[in-house]
Amino acid sequence: MRNEESKTSSPASASTSVSSSASAFQYSSFRDMPVWQAAMEIAETVFERTDGLPRKEDYGFTSQVRRAALSVSANIAEAFGRHHTLDKINFYYVARASVTETQSHLEYGRRVGYLKDGLAEALIDRLSTVYNDLNKIITRLRRAD
Repeated sequence: MRNEESKTSSPASASTSVSSSASAFQYSSFRDMPVWQAAMEIAETVFERTDGLPRKEDYGFTSQVRRAALSVSANIAEAFGRHHTLDKINFYYVARASVTETQSHLEYGRRVGYLKDGLAEALIDRLSTVYNDLNKIITRLRRAD
């Protein structure tokens, strides 16, 4: 079994995008994957920006948005560690679902005034890029299977 995740042109870029070229790139670690790097940066930003929220939200919104954001990178890492294509695909699907969950939490945070409009929109946009990158990985894996 190969790791079919493809390389992007700029691993450090926050708006990374999976290459649509036909050749697959072997990553030695999930940490090398630009989509994981972008997801982790988003989780870090969510953690930092929710640090000052009211203490009454510690076990509510704050906890949920942080867990959802962290789940994206965690499931990408878990997919990387799976050896069977269908297992990989399932974890990429879970990561993708966590992207939309995080976007929903961020939208709520914006609407109730916990997050500034610009910050929420920027994070939602970055998550959309991760979502699209995950779709590309899933498509490649399904074609290879």
